[in-house]
Amino acid sequence: MTRKGDFLSRREFVVGAGAAGAASLAGCTRQNTDGSGGSGDSDGSSGGSSGSDSSGQLSGSIDIAGSSTVFPLATAFSEIFKEDHPGVEFSLQSTGSGGGFQNFFCVGETDFNNASRPISPEEEDLCAENGVEPVELQVATDALTVVVNNDNDWAESLTVDQLRQIWSAESPPTTWSDINSDWPDEELELFGPTDASGTYDYFIEAVLGEEGPGHRQDYSPTEQDRTIIRGVEGSEYAMGYLGFAYYSQNSDAVTAVAIDNGDGPVEPSLETAKSGEYAPLSRPLFTYPAKSSLTEEQVAEFARFWMENTTNEEVVANDVGYVPLDSDQQQAQLDTLETAIEEAQSN
Repeated sequence: MTRKGDFLSRREFVVGAGAAGAASLAGCTRQNTDGSGGSGDSDGSSGGSSGSDSSGQLSGSIDIAGSSTVFPLATAFSEIFKEDHPGVEFSLQSTGSGGGFQNFFCVGETDFNNASRPISPEEEDLCAENGVEPVELQVATDALTVVVNNDNDWAESLTVDQLRQIWSAESPPTTWSDINSDWPDEELELFGPTDASGTYDYFIEAVLGEEGPGHRQDYSPTEQDRTIIRGVEGSEYAMGYLGFAYYSQNSDAVTAVAIDNGDGPVEPSLETAKSGEYAPLSRPLFTYPAKSSLTEEQVAEFARFWMENTTNEEVVANDVGYVPLDSDQQQAQLDTLETAIEEAQSN
């Protein structure tokens, strides 16, 4: 039986893993019943209760903030994990990667921060100031997707240079014909993430260049990815960009643009992201548990559960819309996590 998630604040998406996926997930869930998990320290954990209840089942809270792109994946796995561990309560917020690091994780308010780009040196410094040690774990690969209205029949593909021209703060075009004289002399209407988003940061790095003039600001910024979809769907001359999972669940509402990085147009897909053909917009996705939170049994077990299922195609690819890790990548993440758990719990 396929489970479907409730309507979430970021978008509608299928959460259930299906019969085979749910069975395989259940088999990967491990739980300790010796009650050895300690509570979080004051140096950066969220301070939630932890361990096992009187029946030996996992209990306590897990607080997660950060990337809107990773949010559907975290939600899917948290809901499946909770089926086997109903005593564990999750609080998930979609704040953007930077917003999560700055306002929640690095000040010790959450156990995990999801991110669609690596943590920055400035964020690492903020974490260090508050005694929070982040553990970087890759959870999937995304194909950042540029979308246009379904009636747009002139920009089925764009070169990276054209994409840079459209979104650059330096002499930004105001009409489609400013980009190509054969295109409509109609005003561009642009939608995208805010500057608190890792998607915004990655777009600057991959397309605009970190040393360039920056991202144009005369667009409609939002942390609500469904707003990007609805904005582009509602205007023939609109464009936006967002994570592939959000596009894949709304592919009837908007059209994905193929990107030409010099070797011809390539459409975003799980296959082209995995192969590296979809360049330069394929990117790794991360979650960062706080090492101090890994002293809490329910946090450590959920982190293990997530990493053990980073290769699960049923959930990661079919239900959410990202590229799963391969077995070598998965093992590397598990090794990193187990080292962090051992270090945290031995102190």
